[in-house]
Formats: sequence, structure tokens, C-alpha cells
Amino acid sequence: MSSVPVAVTGLGCICAAGNNLNECLDSMFRGTRAPRPPERFFSNHPIRYPVFEVRDFSEPRHLLRTAAFGLRAAAEALSDAGLEREQLAAFKVGVCMGTTVGCAVSEETVCRAYRSGKLPDMEPMERIFRSNPASVIAREYGFAGPCQTIVNACSSGTDAVGLGAAWIRAGLCDVVLAGGADELGRITYIGFIALQIADETPCKPFDRGRKGLNLGEGAAMLVLESESVRRLRNKKARSFLTGYGSAGDAYHLTAPKPDGAGLKAALAETLAGNGTVAESIAFVNAHGTGTPDNDRVESRVLAEVLPGVPFFSTKGYTGHTLGAAGAIEAVFTAACLELGKIPANAGFVDPDPELGAAPVAQATRITGTSALSETLAFGGNNSVVMFSRGEV
Repeated sequence: MSSVPVAVTGLGCICAAGNNLNECLDSMFRGTRAPRPPERFFSNHPIRYPVFEVRDFSEPRHLLRTAAFGLRAAAEALSDAGLEREQLAAFKVGVCMGTTVGCAVSEETVCRAYRSGKLPDMEPMERIFRSNPASVIAREYGFAGPCQTIVNACSSGTDAVGLGAAWIRAGLCDVVLAGGADELGRITYIGFIALQIADETPCKPFDRGRKGLNLGEGAAMLVLESESVRRLRNKKARSFLTGYGSAGDAYHLTAPKPDGAGLKAALAETLAGNGTVAESIAFVNAHGTGTPDNDRVESRVLAEVLPGVPFFSTKGYTGHTLGAAGAIEAVFTAACLELGKIPANAGFVDPDPELGAAPVAQATRITGTSALSETLAFGGNNSVVMFSRGEV
């Protein structure tokens, strides 16, 4: 995709690593993580698989947790961008959000009532209908621009960021809030256990002893601005979104194609958009779920396409946040590029000789002007975004 740079002026995040972006970065660079069995819901499965739950957060009664996460991250991103409600009223603002199960699957009340022969209370359904993540943010701030929620498995958040930038380039919006949100729930939890890709211990992306993922929850948002608005505000960009690529491999419902064809195509599209060469890539924030298949395919593709480029997974700090993952990792990528350093790949101790490359085992200073964040999703979806620092 042709990529005229789009300014990123604000970042926001909430997940198990922290209640805001600075807390997340601090905990990751300290190497802190604390996956535990879920507290908000109960499962009678004999193994209490750990998850990365957001603690000390209560959603308002009228919204689902996913939408509330999105609102929290949006408020932080707008504050970081220095955009007040009064200013926003003068611009055409769009909202593009990725999610997967968070809109409805976590609400079991109505189905349980029906199955027990009762007439269910419709309030839970009303709450679902009020909780479309993009609509909630647009409604809260009175935005009149495009409003879309993307549901494309684990690449949803990445695709939302890529589409939001396209809206800016096309002149459809002056400002776009782009990102993703998802919550933990019993059905999702049991579903991933049933798929036999959950680890009963803290996940170990790219490690020889990896056995699967830990689920997580949260949200992240980026403020994308047109150059005319940014210059009008005399606002410095934190980074620029300079590439986006998406490709499907149509191989399997849940597993990536063994040769990584879809990811290679997405990477090629991302890099070709503005002629970026591999030598300028500072690092890759990998999908890195900790499942045997994902980590094998992803590391081999990176070794082939971007040999020697440092990479890591942040899922050892956040868990796999599903539809929010691409957005959370995009925010971390932009922030780490700005900081000039990346955290250690949590859980990685023992290199796997089957993998094409190994992630960073400790916090690492980086060079290079651009960084990639990639997601490999169910259904063969592969999406990548690229950020560049400085005035481009």
C-alpha cells in the first residue's frame, strides 16, 4: 500500500502491564509480569490456566468491559496529543477500532436464562447493543467522521490502525482515533483451552519449552493527524505511520501456513509502500504468541526477510489480548522507537534450534529509523504496520 507518512501525535494503553502507557513501559523494562488464574469469572476446568487480567478496573454498568477499556485508552491518547474536546469539535474526527469477542461473547446471562426456561431480562442485550467499541468513543466525544469496528481475528487492531491512516491520506478525516480493545471472558478462556494452545504456566514466546499462549485483555489507541491539522496546532509527532500491509494465506482456520507466505506478503507490502530497505529497520515487535506453530513460522520468516534485525514479543507482559493485540503492540512499537530501546522478550530462556532466529533476551538499545509491528491471526490473516521516527 502506498504510504504517505501519517503523524502519530498521541498514544494510550491499558492492559495487565499497566493502567497507562508509561506504567506499561516501566513494567516491561523492569521485566515485571504476573499472570494468574482469572478472578472475574469461574471455570470448572481442572487446570487453572493463568491469564493477564486488568486489575482494579471497573466498567460502568451501561457498558461492556471492552468498550470501557477503549474509552480509557482513547482519553489517554487524546490527552497525550493535547487535543481538548473543544478543539476536536472543529475537526472531522474518525474512529476505527479492532476487536474480536469483546462485543458480545462474554455476556452469558440471556442465554443461560433461556436455557433454564426463564424469560430473560433484556438489559444485558441492551448493554451489548450500546457497547460497539468505535461507536462508544464517537458518541462520547460527539465525533461525526467515519466510525468503524473491525473484527478480523487477532489482526483486528493492526488493521484498524492501517485503515485509520488510509482515512487520513484520503482526506476523509482530519484526525483519527485508531486502535483496538478486548476483554477476557469465560467462553474465550475455555475456547482456547479446548484448542489445546493455552499454557498452564506463564507463556514463553520463542522459547524451546513454549507450550502455548496466555490470554490477556486491554486496549490501546493512537491519535493520527493530517499534516494540515498538525501544522496548524504546531504539534510535534511522536512518530509517523509509514507502512501497512495485509495478506491472507488461506491455509488453515487457526494455524499459519508453514512457509509463512502470508506474513512474507504482508511484510513486502509494508516495506514497498515507501521504499524502505531492511537496513533501516531498528526492530520488529513480533506476534510471538508462544504457540509452537506461530513462533516457528514467524521466526523463520524474520530470519529470511529481515536477518539480524532484533525482535521480541510483548505478550509475555500482556498476554494475548486478541483483537486488541495489534493495537497494543503498535503503541508499544511507536513508544519504543521513540525511546531508542526495546524490552527483553519475557519468558525466553532456552533457544530453540528449530527456529530461524532468537529474540532479544534483555533490554536492548536499538538503531535504525523505522520499526515493524506484526500480527498473525486465525483464518490466515497477516497484518503489519511500520512506524518511523523524526520528520519524514
